[in-house]
Amino acid sequence: MSQIEIDKIGSATSPLNLPRTVTIVPANGTARAGDVVVVRVLTDNATYNMLELPTGRLAKVNPGDVLAGVLGRRRALKCFVGDVPETVKAGDELHLLNMGGVIGQCSGHHSSLNDAIKVEVLGLATNGNGLIKNIADAALPLRGSLGATAPLVVIAGACMNSGKTYAATEIIQLATRAGLRVAAAKLSGIACLRDTLNMHDHGAIATASFLDCGLPSTVGAGDLAPVAKAIIARLNESTPDLIVIELGDGILGGYSVESVFEDPELREAMTALVFCASDYVAAWGGIELFSRRGMKVDLIAGSVTDSKMGEDYIQDEFGVPAANARRNGAKLFEIVKEKVGQVVSEPGAVATGS
Repeated sequence: MSQIEIDKIGSATSPLNLPRTVTIVPANGTARAGDVVVVRVLTDNATYNMLELPTGRLAKVNPGDVLAGVLGRRRALKCFVGDVPETVKAGDELHLLNMGGVIGQCSGHHSSLNDAIKVEVLGLATNGNGLIKNIADAALPLRGSLGATAPLVVIAGACMNSGKTYAATEIIQLATRAGLRVAAAKLSGIACLRDTLNMHDHGAIATASFLDCGLPSTVGAGDLAPVAKAIIARLNESTPDLIVIELGDGILGGYSVESVFEDPELREAMTALVFCASDYVAAWGGIELFSRRGMKVDLIAGSVTDSKMGEDYIQDEFGVPAANARRNGAKLFEIVKEKVGQVVSEPGAVATGS
C-alpha cells in the first residue's frame, strides 16, 4: 500500500467524501463496478475534457492530472460505450467514460466525439486495511416494498438529450411557485450530479439518484425497482407534496429503464407519465410501447414540441396532450397538475402504493 495525492476528484465518488490524499493498492482481485480507482490522465480530448467535481463545479482535465473516479459501465447512444474489465491493476490503460468520473474500457463512441480520454491506472483506493473503497459502502438500503408515498410524476424519454431534464425542472419550478413541496430524483443513467443539482436549483426540497444506492450507472443493473423504492422512500422523508422522477436515457437501451415499469407497485404510484421525444416516430413509439404494457402516456414533451407544428400534430394525430417546456411551461404544468388532481392541490396529502 502507498499514499497518493489526488489533483481532481470525480463527482461519482461523492457518497464517500474522499480526501485529497488516499491510500492505494496496485490490484485486488476481481474488479467491481463502483470501486474507487486512481488514475493518471494520458491524453486530451477537445470535445469532452471536463470533470464534474463533488461540488458540482466542472474542471478541465489535463494530461498528467491524477484523478479519482469509480469503475463503471456506459451505453450512451450519443456518447461513449464502455465496460469494467474483469481485473484492474496498476499500469492498465482505461478511459474516462463520463464527466462524473466513471472509468472503464471504452469500446466505441458517437461520431461527433473524439476518442475518450485515456488514463493509466495508478491503483485502487483502500480504507487502509486492504479493502477497496466502493461507493456501495455508503449506499441506501434497497427496498422490496414502496409503502406510502407522495404522488409520482415520472418523466421518461425516447433517448438521451430528448428534453427530459428540461421538462422535469420546469414542472419542479412551477409546482414550487404554486406552493407545493417538491422532491426530485434521477433513477437511471450514469453517475453525474448535474441533473439533480439542476432540480435543486429549480426548487426541489430534496433530491436523490441511483448514485445514492451505490450504482455508478444503471447499465446491467437488472431490476431497478428496489433502487427506485429506496430513493422514493428517502425523498418521502422530506414530506413532499409531489415527487418528480426523471428516467435517464431512453425506455429502450442498456440502462434497465424498462424494469421500473414492470413493477406493479411503482406503476400504481405513477400519477402522471410524461414522455419526451425528438420526432413524431419517437413520440408514436413511446405511446405504443407503453400501451403494450397497459399504460397510458399522459403528456408528450421534449424537442418534438419545440415547434407549434409538432405540438399540434401529436395532439391531432395521436390524441395525446402535448406541451413544450421552453415555450409554454405553464401548459405543461397544468396538464400534470390536472392529472395529479386533488392529491396535488392539497399540500401534505400522501398516496399509498399497493
